[in-house]
Amino acid sequence: MHAHKNTQRLVDQFIAMAKISSPSRQEGRLAAYLKPELEALGFTVEFDNAGELAGGDTGNLIATLAGDPDIEPIVLSCHMDTVTPCIGVTPIIEDGVIRSDGTTILGGDDKAGIAAILEGVRRIRERGVRHGLIQAVFTICEEVGMHGAMGLDYSKIRAKRAFILDADGPIGQILVRGPAKDAIQAVIHGRSAHAGLKPEAGISAIQVAASAIDRMKLLRIDEETTANLGQITGGGATNIVTDRVELTAEARSLSNEKLDAQGTHMKTCFEDAARESGATVEVNIERSYFAFSLDADEPVVRHCTTAIRHLGLTPTLTSTGGGSDCNVFNRHGMKAIDLSIGMTDVHTCKESLRIDDLELTARLVEALIEFSDHAA
Repeated sequence: MHAHKNTQRLVDQFIAMAKISSPSRQEGRLAAYLKPELEALGFTVEFDNAGELAGGDTGNLIATLAGDPDIEPIVLSCHMDTVTPCIGVTPIIEDGVIRSDGTTILGGDDKAGIAAILEGVRRIRERGVRHGLIQAVFTICEEVGMHGAMGLDYSKIRAKRAFILDADGPIGQILVRGPAKDAIQAVIHGRSAHAGLKPEAGISAIQVAASAIDRMKLLRIDEETTANLGQITGGGATNIVTDRVELTAEARSLSNEKLDAQGTHMKTCFEDAARESGATVEVNIERSYFAFSLDADEPVVRHCTTAIRHLGLTPTLTSTGGGSDCNVFNRHGMKAIDLSIGMTDVHTCKESLRIDDLELTARLVEALIEFSDHAA
């Protein structure tokens, strides 16, 4: 792919951001960098109070650029936080690829998306292209449970159509389905006794847990649903019948209804095993986030496929097994999709980003803005 005359400007901006440490709940320095950058592009910048709710040093950044009211307004979104280790990132460029020096992550997840949004809007402005209202929403705490998106002040969001630039994989890939997830905790209460002198006086919470697990459907349930026991804790000395065991688990499904059924099934297994043994159990199931599913003919999807084809690429619609801000945005009445931007080996110290992919993502942002009016 031939470089754009401003590819270097894009790379320089990404590297400047990569060097700013922004672990979850400490996105303040990156937010302070972004505010004047966005204002220079004509955006009005404000922050909500999600940071207070999440215990962080800044809220979500919500930037608004006025536009033609006859053109569909859009949200372009990324998250500002990165996973660790992220202190002292030293980006290195070799053979058209940006990576860290191997001691930290790079932070392309999700600073590559932020850089592409800034550059894409900058090019639209420089070319004098007519556009609708554009909102850049840069969230906090995505990597630790989407607390930013969950605490976002949605009254400030003036568009219903959202493009989130936060997926690995080849550019042209659109995530249109994502799972719901339940966090499951069970505490089994048995009865302690001396294991050598009078074991029959005890009720082993470990045995109850084993009985519950034995009847439980786990791992791959069907093509849309998974479940996993992550941790079992309890017990101590071998001469004491264990009276308390705690289990943590999760279940996910692309169908909210199937997830409800799996959670009920797991809860019933615990309760039946406890009742049969004379033990008691407390099961707590919390919905971490809800599933989303958008059809190919949904306007936001058609809009995106038009932009991707304009770049000479073939759009592909796919699903993901993980949660992201996309789940939360869709839950709050927006039509949101997550776009792949070419990131590789994210969440590791081997993370890398091809400059060609960064350039292509900036062009994708340009196309998303430019083709807004063709999309409704």
